[in-house]
This record gives sequence, C-alpha cells and structure tokens, in this order.
Amino acid sequence: MSKAVENKTLPAFRIYGVTKNPDADKANWQEIGAAWRHKDGKGHTLQFKALPMIGAEVVRREAKSHSQK
Repeated sequence: MSKAVENKTLPAFRIYGVTKNPDADKANWQEIGAAWRHKDGKGHTLQFKALPMIGAEVVRREAKSHSQK
C-alpha cells in the first residue's frame, strides 16, 4: 500500500461508477473509491471500496476539501 494511503492523507480524487437510467433525467453516481497523487507527479494510487456495476462509466473527479462541502 502506498505511503499516501498509510498516512491517511486526503485523496486528490474521488472515483465514481456512473450508470444512466433511461427513465430518469439524471444519472446515478455511486462513489466507489479514491485516488492519491504520486509524489513525482507521474501517476496515482487508486483504492476501491466497491466495483462499478457492469456497463457503468468510471469517473474520476477532484476531491473537495472539507471546507468546500
């Protein structure tokens, strides 16, 4: 496991599984994990707490800081 995850630093990104519902105007966004930047800036460590549903899009979005919630 990466030092970022071991040190409990906040993730740079949240990872979502997004499914589209043809009967609704909005898609369903389910948070499935997070990502931390590598110190060298050349990659990310991804940690999943769930897998996306079959056919779902996987979306990585910048994590909001606690003050932005």
